[in-house]
Amino acid sequence: MTEFRNTAQPDRDWWEALWPDPRDALEGLGLGECGSLVDVCCGDGHFTAPAAELIEGPIYALDLDGELLAALEDRVERPVTTIEGDAMALPDLLPERVECALLANTLHGIPEKTAFAEAVTAVLDPDGRFVVINWIDAPPSETPVLDEPRGPPEELRLTPEETIAAVEPAGFQARETTSVSPHHYAVVFDRT
Repeated sequence: MTEFRNTAQPDRDWWEALWPDPRDALEGLGLGECGSLVDVCCGDGHFTAPAAELIEGPIYALDLDGELLAALEDRVERPVTTIEGDAMALPDLLPERVECALLANTLHGIPEKTAFAEAVTAVLDPDGRFVVINWIDAPPSETPVLDEPRGPPEELRLTPEETIAAVEPAGFQARETTSVSPHHYAVVFDRT
């Protein structure tokens, strides 16, 4: 099992202050155009629940923590398939290919980023899309939430260019980089 660094699940108030409208962020990234999705390292479903409102097809939610997955099941209004397991084993865990994959607030803690991106490539349709949401490259003191410094340590944070350099070798092409919150950016990748 791979150890991801600094990936603890914040409490609900914290998430809602940080992402008051996750559906709007997902719509802006084009995820409503997807026919199916896997939310990797989904936690308690702060992004999975609005994705399930946007996408009519199958939604998969993967996380190591079964308690968080149970909380996710309580939050969503339609069936979502939850999968407890290591994100590095994604090809062995997902029962079918999907059109889109989402990874929010976690890439910074994955030690083998390109190997992880290869696992994502293996579960995407040939014309699939991979959306990575990351904290901006700044000290936690510059990314406060509820008036406290928040986010991963500065040494773990990635620039958009570093994210692209880690993901593209796995069979992706960066299509778009955009700001999605005061403290985050997203890179939308197309499978090549």
